[in-house]
Amino acid sequence: MMTSGPTRRAMVGAALRLPFVAAAMSLGAPVTAAAGLLPRLGPPQPFDFERLKGMARDAASAPCGCQPPRYADVLQKIDYDATTKIIYRWAAALWADTPDAYPVKMFHLHRYSKQPVRIFQVDGGTAREVLYDNDLFLYGNNPAVQNLPPDLGFAGFRALERDGVRDWLSFQGASYFRSSGELAQYGTSARGIAINTVGPTPEEFPQFTEFWLEQPAHRPHTIIVHALLDGPSLAGAYRIAIEHDRAVVMDIDAVLYPRSDIANLGVAPLTSMFWHSKASRLYDIVDWRPEVHDVDGLALLTGSGERIWRPLNNSVSLQVSSFSDKNPRGFGLLQRDRNFDYYEDDGANYQKRPSTWIEPKGDWGEGVVQLVEIPTDDETHDNIVAYWLPKEPIRAGSEHSFSYRMTWAADQPNLPPVGRAMATRVGLGGIPGLSQPADQRKFVIDFVGGPLDQLVKADKVDTLVTASRGRVVKSGSFQVVDSKIWRAYFDLEVSDGPPIDLRLFLSRDNAALSETWLYQYLPNADPIRDALQSGMVTVPQHQD
Repeated sequence: MMTSGPTRRAMVGAALRLPFVAAAMSLGAPVTAAAGLLPRLGPPQPFDFERLKGMARDAASAPCGCQPPRYADVLQKIDYDATTKIIYRWAAALWADTPDAYPVKMFHLHRYSKQPVRIFQVDGGTAREVLYDNDLFLYGNNPAVQNLPPDLGFAGFRALERDGVRDWLSFQGASYFRSSGELAQYGTSARGIAINTVGPTPEEFPQFTEFWLEQPAHRPHTIIVHALLDGPSLAGAYRIAIEHDRAVVMDIDAVLYPRSDIANLGVAPLTSMFWHSKASRLYDIVDWRPEVHDVDGLALLTGSGERIWRPLNNSVSLQVSSFSDKNPRGFGLLQRDRNFDYYEDDGANYQKRPSTWIEPKGDWGEGVVQLVEIPTDDETHDNIVAYWLPKEPIRAGSEHSFSYRMTWAADQPNLPPVGRAMATRVGLGGIPGLSQPADQRKFVIDFVGGPLDQLVKADKVDTLVTASRGRVVKSGSFQVVDSKIWRAYFDLEVSDGPPIDLRLFLSRDNAALSETWLYQYLPNADPIRDALQSGMVTVPQHQD
């Protein structure tokens, strides 16, 4: 990853957190304004997706028009606090008075989002630009926002519920966008594309430079967002049809035109945050909450039909995991822990963060789902990235099309008819009160659902576990008393060294009962080992 990548990612992350505050400030009656402040619109011009693809193709045939932001010194003064006090006037919201439409408000430029974007309103194949004016915003008395230039431009936009109280969709910063899903809480973010997230080539953050917004009268729950993407290595055209009923479903068509060869093209990228959970208790001594994360695992549905669950880690070093596949059927970053007492945080509401699921349309060929886990020591940095990395080379002058469905919901759509791993715990191996060797770790995984619901405690369930190195000492599974939970466990004899890949699933009569649980155990980042070696913790060794 490029040296400045985490810094740029942190800057964008700060911008992405702003809608939380903006949404909170929108509570109550909409802010009204004097008549005549509705946004001015530019002259009409024809528009459709074919024209947009032509614009992207033409842009890619010339060097990127990337320029340093105008008024950077002015915008640097508009910090987080100042930005939260800037309110887009309700009377200037697009579709504010249109029945069955979602009002759309614009974001103001600020320290964390300095590049302006153009925004057009589309009606019946005709587009008109929404012209920027400082009078579209209420600024308050903060000196940082006094005497601003009259041609700043917009940072992006957000769509509100029809009552104008809370937003549910946000596009702001580079090519980032996100939705609060059906639980009305922002969390994971998506991007148009990820370029060179890992590897020796510096990471790029291409930008959605222009947006065309449409709310078709015949589709009352739908916003269609067209966007032009531009960056040093490519240009692209996007059509994102967004349906908002309970869950938020986005049907995305992306056509990309590379200007240069791209070593690492991440398709349908997702970005999120994972600090600590049941299985990674390194930060329990500094944070009072049991768990802190937007998502707790990567789910995969492979082209062959295998369902995989990979719990996330927060290591002391960058970790990159690749899952080879052909024509993947789905992948996503999910939040499976939904109980408040897992987090005990009634401000962040981590139990409501959306799960985001990617479902490719058509054949994507060979490649890998790549998971990037970046170390973090708090909850303010997005440190998890997941995307599809095609095996096909990305060459300058070529054209690549990707279509997929993205669902923001409480859980992945079409839940699998198998047991799912809902909790992962790690501790010292052995038997308490008898012997607990310092070189053994115990892994405990809880599965629920699917055919497991039909079993009783006396039924025989096979626990199939493998490790890339080390030795599995013992394993088994049982039904937890007074529940339908099936608990699998095993002890692993370990030593310091590279990560250990673990794999486990439950079966009965040679038929799988559960998804495949994958886990990457990091011996050199093990708090149990560190506590034992430092003498902070001692374990009595009982004699038989």
